[in-house]
Amino acid sequence: MKLWMLGIAAIVLSFISLFIGAIDITPKDLLNWESDETHIFLISRIPRLLAIILAGAGMSIAGLIMQSLSRNKFVSPTTAGTLDAAKLGILISMLFFTNVTYTQQVIFSFAFALAGTFLFMQILDRIKFKDVIFVPLIGIMYGNILSSITTFLGYEADLLQNLSSWLMGSFTLIIAGRYELLYVSIPAIILAYLYANKFTVAGMGEDFARNLGLSYKLVLNIGLVLVAVISTTVVLTVGVIPFLGLIVPNIVSLYLGDNLRKTIPHTAVLGIVFLLICDILGRIIIHPYEIPVNVTVAVIGSAIFLTMLLRGRAYAK
Repeated sequence: MKLWMLGIAAIVLSFISLFIGAIDITPKDLLNWESDETHIFLISRIPRLLAIILAGAGMSIAGLIMQSLSRNKFVSPTTAGTLDAAKLGILISMLFFTNVTYTQQVIFSFAFALAGTFLFMQILDRIKFKDVIFVPLIGIMYGNILSSITTFLGYEADLLQNLSSWLMGSFTLIIAGRYELLYVSIPAIILAYLYANKFTVAGMGEDFARNLGLSYKLVLNIGLVLVAVISTTVVLTVGVIPFLGLIVPNIVSLYLGDNLRKTIPHTAVLGIVFLLICDILGRIIIHPYEIPVNVTVAVIGSAIFLTMLLRGRAYAK
């Protein structure tokens, strides 16, 4: 699939997204700058679209980086415990720092996401049986352990409902002033593109990277930091969006290969298209009510993920 075709699809879906919602808004309504429809369009619809674009591109690229560094097509922030570690960091900040600021929550979540991802990579280094399906299953179990700890602590502190509602993957509450944290993912995406060739070399193994004069540990740490930054910004702004960083890079690799310099632009745009489709579906299925985007992504993504699992040997190293 050509990049320009994905770009056109993203533009068309973005236009559709701007004019779908509980309140009907038409392009004609925007001619009156003082109308309520124009205010809603500027305060809600545009920020929501920008949040979808940044989240879709960011999480897809985060998954692509993790798959390259771990040399496994089924690894992503969803299946490596990154998102679960970020949730645990948020809960810890709420438990032990009652007057914690939003910035401090971001720092806590980032630190836990980075530590959780690094721990998972260390676990991979110590696994002898690195089957293409076995590795993500370990990641899922690892993430479930972190999630269980979060659930237990949240239940004990009576914060579970608050945490669950806040981290539900949805763009419903996105308005101007509540999505700007996602802009942090832009420099992370740019750095991912600049380091694309190094990530590709690092994905061939530590010995191979060292033979080419590449500092494997440095590149690995840079990749993990980028994944943690992107995952944290998405979790704190939108909530948990499953499968996005898993299936989009796999789809791109099917027709474009594994050269990150070539696949990063396609992965970003396809991630935007996929998330826009899921969000639009969530808004029209039971219109004027809305299904959270994490539900539509989970339904479609799980079907694709199961298909990939059944064909797992085709994705073997």
